[in-house]
Amino acid sequence: GRTIPVTDPYNMYFTPNGSRAIVVAERLHRLDFRDPHSFALRHSLTVPCSGVDHMDFSADGSYLIASCEFSGQLIKVDVASESVVGTLTLPDGAGGMPQDVKLSPDGRTFYVADMMANGLWKIDGDTLHVLGFLPTGRGVHGLYPSRDARFLYATNRGEGSISVISFATQKVVAKWTIPGGGSPDMGGVSADGKILWVSGRYNGVVYAISTRDGKVLATIPVGVGPHGLCVWPQPGRYSLGHTGILR
Repeated sequence: GRTIPVTDPYNMYFTPNGSRAIVVAERLHRLDFRDPHSFALRHSLTVPCSGVDHMDFSADGSYLIASCEFSGQLIKVDVASESVVGTLTLPDGAGGMPQDVKLSPDGRTFYVADMMANGLWKIDGDTLHVLGFLPTGRGVHGLYPSRDARFLYATNRGEGSISVISFATQKVVAKWTIPGGGSPDMGGVSADGKILWVSGRYNGVVYAISTRDGKVLATIPVGVGPHGLCVWPQPGRYSLGHTGILR
């Protein structure tokens, strides 16, 4: 396909109704709302935080919650008006470094990985306040729901492990350690739900991990610095972008 020039693309998402593409221009402190077909720029939204990167949408798609890793904040953006309607400084403040954001299957709680706090913040998106904190592991980074929507896999990049969180109890029910250490970062679950594929950012590999027992099924050399990883195809009705996230 043709190459489409955009400005400072760090991440890219699509709104749940398919009306907009959002290019995350992290360095410029912007969310660029674009036509999802032509990618013509509709509106550049300057955000009041530093390091905007990951996001997820409310269940009805009316707003998004985005993490700002360099200022330890979250922002709430109204999708229809393309405007910031709230800012939340996490309890760690500038000492925190929020990363991936995922909405719970029941639509009530946003989970936010904080790699400096070594755990997940639980956020009420409607009121934009902290519900609690769940320790997982050092350098937690990526968040991936299981195919049956019972569990959330959290990659602890700093210690080479995966924490398994029960959505029902909001507790860690298992921790899978990569033998010999590793740096699990971003990834996705296979279409059948049996394998969690994750990049090993500082080890130059991709891990294939069994979701049944956490066993590493394969370690595949891929070259220096693998970060984003997309597992395809995925079940779902529409794409939210990022690393192949569908609903």
